Amino acid sequence: MREAYHEELASISDGLVEIANLVGSAMGRATSALLDADLQLAESVISANDKVADLQRDVENRAIAVLARQQPVATDLRIVVTSLRMSADLERCGALAQHVAKLARLRFPDQAVPRDLRRTVLEMGQLAQRLMAQAAEVLITHDIDAALQLERDDDRMDELHRLIFHHLLDERWHHGVETAVDVTLVGRYYERFADHAVSIAHRVVYLVTGEHTDEAAADPPVTA
Repeated sequence: MREAYHEELASISDGLVEIANLVGSAMGRATSALLDADLQLAESVISANDKVADLQRDVENRAIAVLARQQPVATDLRIVVTSLRMSADLERCGALAQHVAKLARLRFPDQAVPRDLRRTVLEMGQLAQRLMAQAAEVLITHDIDAALQLERDDDRMDELHRLIFHHLLDERWHHGVETAVDVTLVGRYYERFADHAVSIAHRVVYLVTGEHTDEAAADPPVTA
C-alpha cells in the first residue's frame, strides 16, 4: 500500500510537468499566431486549452483524493498542498496563452502588434516559453539553485514589460488607442505568465526546504 501511495504522489508530479510543457508550448504557438496573424494557429491554441483544463482538474482531483484517503503529514502533506497551488498557477498560464491567441483571432487579418514592437513581443513570448520550460525542469529535479535562477531570469521579462510602456508613452506613438490597448494587454499577459512560472519555482523551494524563497536564498544549502 505504501508503494501505491508513492505512485499516487509521483503521478501528481508527472501531471504537473505535463501541463507545464503544454502551456509553455501553447504560449510559443500563441506568440507565432499573434505576430504572423495566423488564424488557424490561433484557433488551435484556443481549442487546445480544453486539454490543459482537463489535466488540471485531474491533478486536482488526484491530490484531493490523496488528502482524503491517506491523510498525509509533514513532507507528503507539503507535496499535495503545493501541487494543488501549482496546478492553479499552470491553469492560469494556459488561460493567458489562450488570451494571446484570442487577440490574434480578434485582429485577424491585421496584426495586433505594430512593426516597431514586434521584436520586443517576440522576445517576451520566447522568454515566457523558456521560463516555463525551466519551471518544468525544476518540477522534475527539485533543484533549488535552478529555481532561484528562474526568478533572476524573470528580471528580463520585467525589463521588456517596461520597454513596452516606454513605447506607448513616447510622443512619437502613432498607432492609435486600439493598438495601444492591445499591446498593453499582450505585455500584461506575458508578464503574468512569467510570474506564474516564478511562483511554481518558489513552491518547489518550499516543497524541498520547508522554507519560503527569501529564506532559502538567504541561507543556501552547504555543498561539498
